[in-house]
This record gives sequence, C-alpha cells and structure tokens, in this order.
Amino acid sequence: FDYPLQKYAQQGEVESCTRRKVKRLLSFQRYCHASRLLRGLVAHSPGSMHLLDDNYLGQAGHMLSKVSTWNFDIFLFDRLTNGNSLVTLMCHLFNVYDLVHHFQLDMVKLHRFLGMVQEDYHSQNPYHNAVHAADVTQAMYCYLKEAKLAEQLSPLDIFLGLMAAAAHDVDHPGVNQPFLIKTQHHLASLYQNTSVLESHHWRSTVGMLRESGLLSHLPPDMSQDIEQQLGSLILATDISRQNEFLLSFREHLDNQSLDLQLASHRHFILQIALKCADVCNPCRVWELSRQWSDRVCEEFYRQGDLERKFDLEISPLCDQQTDSVPAIQSGFISYIVEPLFEEWHRFTEASLLSQTMMGHLHKNKARWVRLRYAHTPSHTEDKESERQGGGDIP
Repeated sequence: FDYPLQKYAQQGEVESCTRRKVKRLLSFQRYCHASRLLRGLVAHSPGSMHLLDDNYLGQAGHMLSKVSTWNFDIFLFDRLTNGNSLVTLMCHLFNVYDLVHHFQLDMVKLHRFLGMVQEDYHSQNPYHNAVHAADVTQAMYCYLKEAKLAEQLSPLDIFLGLMAAAAHDVDHPGVNQPFLIKTQHHLASLYQNTSVLESHHWRSTVGMLRESGLLSHLPPDMSQDIEQQLGSLILATDISRQNEFLLSFREHLDNQSLDLQLASHRHFILQIALKCADVCNPCRVWELSRQWSDRVCEEFYRQGDLERKFDLEISPLCDQQTDSVPAIQSGFISYIVEPLFEEWHRFTEASLLSQTMMGHLHKNKARWVRLRYAHTPSHTEDKESERQGGGDIP
C-alpha cells in the first residue's frame, strides 16, 4: 500500500510506523486472506451453511420463493443464510433462468467463483459489502422481469446482468476515488485516476473468473467477449458518468430510438438497469431504505475520520460534524436518484414496479427533507410514528 506520509513523519521510523497503521486501516481483502492463512484460521465460506438448522434454511427457501417482490428484505435473508446471501441468491437465480444448463457451467466451478466474489467483499464495510451486492442483484432481477425487457433478453444478457450486479463492487476498500487519488494509492496510478474503483472491480472479477475456470470450456472469443461486456456494465456504475448515461437515456426515450432487437441497445439498457439497481435504496420501503442510508453515511464518516486523522482535507459528505444523514440523503435523491428513475419510469411505461418505486422514493424524500429541517434523528420520528400508529409517512 503506497501512502504519501512524508509530510507527517519527522524521521524514517515514524514514517514507517504510520505507513503500517494506514495499511492496517485500509487493507484489501487479499491481505486478510494471507493473514488468515498465516494465523491458521479457517475463512468463513459458503460451506458454513451446513451449520444452519433446517428451520433457518426453510425460512430462507421461503424467502427465495418471493425474491421477485420489491419489499424483499435482504438483511433478513443474509441472516437466514448465515452471511451467504450473495452466493445463495445467485445460485437460485441461475437455476431460475436455467443458465447452468444453457452455458454448460460446472457447478463446482460456479460455486467456487461465487464464493470468491462474496469473500472478496469487505464485511467490515458498513455499506459496500456482500449484502449490498446481493441487494443490487435482487433489484436487477426485478428489472430483468419488467415486461419491456423480459421477452427481449437473451440468456447471455441475463447472465451478464446478474454477474455484473453480483460483482460490481467487489473488493471495495470503503473509501472513494478522490481519497485513493490524493493518497497516491497504487490503484489510482494503475488506472490513471479514471474510474479507479470500477476498473478494479472489473479486473478483480476477470481474475476470479479465470482463477475459478468458470468459463474455461467456452471458446476463447466468447469468454473474452463476456469479460469485456462485464467491464462495460461495471464501469457504467461510475457515478461521475451519471450525466453521460442519463442524457443518452433521455435522448433515446425522447426520440423513441431504442430497438431492443439490437444487442447494443439491450446492453445499454442493462447498463441503465445496473445503475438503477446500484442506487435504488431510496426506492425501497422506509424500513429498508433508512438502514442503507445509515450504512452509506457511516462509511462516508469513517473516511472523513481517517482523513482528519492524517491531516487530509475532508471529502464532501464525509464530515459527520457538518454533513447530516438527512442532508446527504435528500441531496442524493434530488440530484442522482430521482432524475434517473424518472426516465426509467418512462422506459417501463409506468409499470407496476416502477409506480411502486416512485411512490417510495417520493415518500422517503419528503421524510428526509422534514428530518433535515427539523434537525431530528430519524429514529425519533420513527418512534413518534409508531406511537401515533402511522404508516410509511406519519
């Protein structure tokens, strides 16, 4: 981990010590893998599901029967699967779409790949962890089932959509791109300060695909095409490219120029669907949406604390003393989520799912705005709502 600490160090020993401290604070998952092996500890893996009793597995199975519903509680599902929500969900969805048979996948290799992906998410991250990946995957499944899309998608489209959703944030360090750039992290240098995290997520996914041998039986040109399309999908989640995709989407809809018979247009819609799935938390019911909001802000605040500790300029939205959760969320909804989902609403021709999402989005935005100006913690309003017998909005 290359970290520029010269300005903080008065001598070589101090610099070395501080460098080690930062490395511990921002280690990547592979450091954890190595240290576990050195300590002789057994890593938590999907194989640990056998420790669950039949009651828990039965409840998880029942939840999977309702995985296409928008109020699916991914937090409960993760508990019922003993922290294996991503692997369990992906295996189920691959069966739903018969992708194992269609692509002649080896089940051992598939499980190995999915286990590697799940394990390479950082469980210590409040937000960018395997539960977020599972949540995005479940949302993507809901979008793939939309009437405008379902009849048009090929098995390859579905395979790519689910795989990109599952792996889109793999090995996320819990800090953002500006942090990696200003600390001269090696990934920022490697990817020339452009889509640094997204490029790393993609290349990590490709590495795990090759290491697991999941696609090794396919013709080389086909496996290479899959890798490239996964890259195009994952790179589309770069929030700095939001306007680029939003304007293209809006232009297509205004001109009625989308032709889903064309593979390139289906790929574009998969990019949009993944972007929607990635930021869909404010479109969930309040009880789920609020948890995600608290988690992402906690991750921001941790970065801010780290920046303060090492005398770095605190990044926007990362100062817990000035950036409240309601302020962050109401701004995020207004500038990122709402514009994107308004266009998705047009694309789906106001489908039932889209109406549901927009309803939650507007209610949640109103709630955050009220909390922002009332300077009242969200849990206080929740308790008041419960006392008054209120629903989503008191």
